[in-house]
Amino acid sequence: MFKLAKKWWKYATAKLTGKFNDNADPKVQLEQAISEAQSQHKRLREQAINVIAGQKQSEIRLNSKMAELEKLNGNARQALIMAADAQKAGDADKATQYTSAAETIAGQLIQVEKDVDSLKAMVLGSTEAADQAKAAVAQNSRLLQEKIAEKSKLLSQLEQAKMQEEMNVAMTQLNETVGDDVPTLKEVEEKIQARYTKAKAATELTETSVESRVLEVEQATANVEAQSRLSELRTELGLDSSPVTPQIEGGTA
Repeated sequence: MFKLAKKWWKYATAKLTGKFNDNADPKVQLEQAISEAQSQHKRLREQAINVIAGQKQSEIRLNSKMAELEKLNGNARQALIMAADAQKAGDADKATQYTSAAETIAGQLIQVEKDVDSLKAMVLGSTEAADQAKAAVAQNSRLLQEKIAEKSKLLSQLEQAKMQEEMNVAMTQLNETVGDDVPTLKEVEEKIQARYTKAKAATELTETSVESRVLEVEQATANVEAQSRLSELRTELGLDSSPVTPQIEGGTA
């Protein structure tokens, strides 16, 4: 039962994450990604600073122990010299005291030498860790710069994608009906073409009617001129211009 609930939880989480990613603004997500990368670099840099500071502190402690070791070596030598001088002078008590002091110093010297060896190993390890930390910060800094440059490139591509999407929507609206009360450009074009062709046809029909009337007028004018010319010719020939009345059978003229 627990495994089933766990599977359903993972499924629901993945589904919600998918919906969120689909609806999220890529520009905002880019800003979030860069901000997170910068925060991570800051944390890495702070850790590196602590590592390098530890390495510096180990070096300071080592240098201090080295100075102490050198001082103890000098004191031990001096104590031995002074014990030898007292022995030569026949002062056994002083010789014993200087020898005891040299032994005490020698004990301290052995402990300081151990501390120096331990600090050397610590400095060696901290130096290696510091070098790794420096390299990690340098590498992460380079990666961060690459991400920032990639961000600019992706933002440019995002703007191009938005522009292309708007062009696609505009082209779709030119070929598809936006709504019942909003015609497409194609429909408006067809409507204008229909009105134009209808008006053109009416104009041609009107021009044809006028031309036919002009022809009739010209023909009538020609007929009148022809009859007038015939009348003039009859008068010159002395012909009777009166029309001949045909005889009708069974009647008088």
